[in-house]
Amino acid sequence: MTRMQIKICGITSLEDAKVCAELGADMIGLNFYPQSSRYIEPQRAREILEGIPRGVRAVGVFVDPTAGEVRNVANAVGIECVQLHGDASQETCRELARKFRVIRAFSTDGQFQPEDVGSFGDCDVLLDAHHTELRGGTGLTCDWSAAQTTLPFARFLILSGGLNAQNVGQAIATVAPHAVDVCSGVENAPGVKDYRAIEKFIAAARMAERFTVDRRA
Repeated sequence: MTRMQIKICGITSLEDAKVCAELGADMIGLNFYPQSSRYIEPQRAREILEGIPRGVRAVGVFVDPTAGEVRNVANAVGIECVQLHGDASQETCRELARKFRVIRAFSTDGQFQPEDVGSFGDCDVLLDAHHTELRGGTGLTCDWSAAQTTLPFARFLILSGGLNAQNVGQAIATVAPHAVDVCSGVENAPGVKDYRAIEKFIAAARMAERFTVDRRA
């Protein structure tokens, strides 16, 4: 069974990033959406990237960007993985995938169809809860049944939306994702991480992983 990955999103300080790495996170998310309360300037993001272990992957989070905007920020910061929310087209994703690992985010709203993700074969897929205004970090729970149905259509499925230490075990048992993503579920305030909550989340996820049948093969 391939080891499931854990992503802690909404990182805004080097200290938080280092703690995530020490506690066993595989990925951290750096938010470049200016309207987000977790927005981080590219220069600060670069300082964070330079201060964490090489084995931890930094993911740049964008909302409705152009390919050029993504490239400019990613190259300035030094990130190799980008996460696209909003209406990123297949063409934009395909273009960016020539250089970056691309994560295409989908919300499980009433219009979502699991087979739609199959059109983004160059991308990993992140499933999040739907919110009319916010893009991630809402605390709303994703539709796990939709996520489970999506699994066969995704090369790599990241489950997000409303996860915390109390429900991540059930989420993993239900969906068997390739990765889980948490933001508000391990915070004291937007962009301020709760280290004990991170520790509990990672422990719960790893425990659930041991007892989950691998349905991804």
